[in-house]
Amino acid sequence: MNLKSENIHPFSELLSRQSKEDLLVQRARVLWLTGLSGSGKSTIARGLEEALYKKGFLTAVLDGDNIRAGLNNNLGFSNEDREENIRRIAEVAKLFLQNGIITICAFVSPTEAMRTLAKSIIGEDDLVEIFVNTSFEDCRQRDVKGLYAKAQQGGIKDFTGVNAPYEIPAKPDLEIKTQNKSIAESVDEVLNYVFPKIRIPHSEIRNPS
Repeated sequence: MNLKSENIHPFSELLSRQSKEDLLVQRARVLWLTGLSGSGKSTIARGLEEALYKKGFLTAVLDGDNIRAGLNNNLGFSNEDREENIRRIAEVAKLFLQNGIITICAFVSPTEAMRTLAKSIIGEDDLVEIFVNTSFEDCRQRDVKGLYAKAQQGGIKDFTGVNAPYEIPAKPDLEIKTQNKSIAESVDEVLNYVFPKIRIPHSEIRNPS
């Protein structure tokens, strides 16, 4: 028996999620971008954040490097640590979601099990899984951080796509094929897909209670 768990009593928020969404005039969702390192996830996330800001939406971006530099700086890249990384990220995203904020997550999240874990925490209806489909060769050629080259030389263990697997999402909500496509085009594709899910029609806007 976990005695620590028995002494934890989370309280329900004083204001409902809907009240906060009505105040912000938006429907909260977690937009989860998955794909190989260098696929363009973070760049698309930043472009999407800017595009949504210009349309009056409040967002938060959770990005792999930033999270590992702070909240998850005690985790490595073993399968167990990767799962814990995703679990913590999903819990943070859920907190933003409950406060009416559109949360953009950009993480490799390489296995179906990890992505399923995130959905189980956040809620399947609230998580939009977006597969940024960029070929290994394109990712390797971009390699602005030099990670692929270092991994192929044995300098990085458990690097996804080189010496650790990436499981292609079986049924993503949206697949962005980046070949011969600009970042702006990829951002527009995501925006067009999610806009109906986050927009509150004018006829449904009400004062928060």
